[in-house]
Order: sequence, then structure tokens, then C-alpha cells
Amino acid sequence: MRLFRDIAQSRSVSRGAVLNKVSQSAASQHLQELERCFGIELMDRSTRPIRVTPAGQAYLEFCREVLRKKSEFDTELDELKRSTSGEVRVASIYSVGLSKMHRLEDQFRGRYRDAHLKVEYLRPEKVYEAVKEERADIGLVSYPVSNREIMALPWRKERMVLAMPPGHLLAGMKRVTPARLDGTSFVAFDEDLPIRKDIDAYLKENGAEVDVVMHFDNLQMIKEAVVLGSGVSIVPHPVVEKELEEGKLRVAELSPSLIRPLGIIHRRNAKMSRAVKAFLDLLQEAAE
Repeated sequence: MRLFRDIAQSRSVSRGAVLNKVSQSAASQHLQELERCFGIELMDRSTRPIRVTPAGQAYLEFCREVLRKKSEFDTELDELKRSTSGEVRVASIYSVGLSKMHRLEDQFRGRYRDAHLKVEYLRPEKVYEAVKEERADIGLVSYPVSNREIMALPWRKERMVLAMPPGHLLAGMKRVTPARLDGTSFVAFDEDLPIRKDIDAYLKENGAEVDVVMHFDNLQMIKEAVVLGSGVSIVPHPVVEKELEEGKLRVAELSPSLIRPLGIIHRRNAKMSRAVKAFLDLLQEAAE
């Protein structure tokens, strides 16, 4: 259609051929094939420049209309491809922090009003399961691990601190060594969680043996137990910022330091929507 339009508008087969990057012979053959299919002459090639016949003029208008519609369609399709509308499904461990996720949700909603963010909080193994089974586009976990089906990307690092009630014997210290925790009542994470294994290894490597008085599978319960005076705990600093501001907890830096890595997981070779990619960009921006 473009070739016929250009021939008709320029009234030259050779010019139409050049505009469409085909040989003049190929352009002539195409014109002949059209006339054979329609059973009527479209161009009077006995004159110079060539003349468009009434049938050729009718077909030219048809070509223009179709090509215009095609251009509009391409534009609309391109806009749809660039659109960030749709749902972004995120599975996250509890300890990423509700306050931080709320801020991310607000930022995402402010930038992409047509997109919807759905966040579900799960145990670590359930986050991997949700991503693997495509019930979540993105997973947020600590100590991220890649496997045959899951790709893990580094996100951010959080320093761990010793959290304790204001009246605790160590509450006045700015920095503590693991040795100072030997025999101390300790509120721990459940044994099967990666963060518990990392803390246990840290304490063992530094010659400390704590007295685990209770354990939970989420940080909220651990914080509440510490606030009530059940014991001390080692937790990521960002998740106790609110309690510090309210004076409910005290923290001390660990020496040597202990870091908790957070990561983003997704299915390998997953086809991500623009909305999912936009949220990934926001996550990386927030980490920086």
C-alpha cells in the first residue's frame, strides 16, 4: 500500500521504488499484479508523468485511509507498551518493615497512578514459593539465594544492633561485644529462619552463648517481647527506629558488626510488565 501510494502521489514508478527501497522492476511488477488482481487499470503508463485512473484514485484513497489507521494503531500500541498500568504483586518477609513499604507504596502510587501495588507478607520460604508459582511478580527476602527457577538480586544491607528495654544493664552502652551477651536472656527468631542461623553463627564465632527464653517467626513479636523486658535481641536497626523514637527500646552497636543482606527475587526469564519494572527501579532507587 505504501508503494502504490508513493507511486501514485509522485506519478512515477521509479520514484515510488526509491522511496520504498525496491528496484524499479519490482515496483512495476507489483503494479501489474495489483491490476491483474483487481481486473482494472490503476495507472495510465502511456503518459509522462503517469496518470492515476479513476480506479487508481479510489484505491489510492483506500490505501491512505488504511495507512493512517495503521499509524494511529502503532501510536496507541506504543503508548500501551509504555503504560505502567496494571497490578504489581509483591511477596515480602515481615521484617522488611511496614513503614518502609508504606513509603514505597505512596511513592509508587504518586508516580504511576494507573498501577496498583499488592503486597503480601509471608515467611521466607513462602515468599520463594509465591514467586516460583507465579503468584507474585517480585519477592523481598533476607539472605537471598538463587536457584534454577529463581534469580536473586542484591537490594540493600542492614546493620544489626542489640535491642534491649531502657532499664536493662547494657542499656547505657553504645557498643557491645558478643562476649558481654554470654548467659543473657535472649529473644530469638525461630530456628529454621536464615536470620536465626546467621545470628547463632555470629555468637558462636565470637564465643558467646545466650539463654534463649523465647523465639518467634517475626520481628513484631520479638520487639514486643523485648519492650516487655523478656530479654535482649539482635535485630536489624531500621525495624526498631519507631520504638527508639518513642523511648520504648535502647540499642547498642555490635562489635564486630553484623550485617543482614536483603534481596529481590523473581522468576528466571520472567516477562515483566512495565509496571513491575518501574517498581523494581523504585526499589533500587530507595536502596541507594
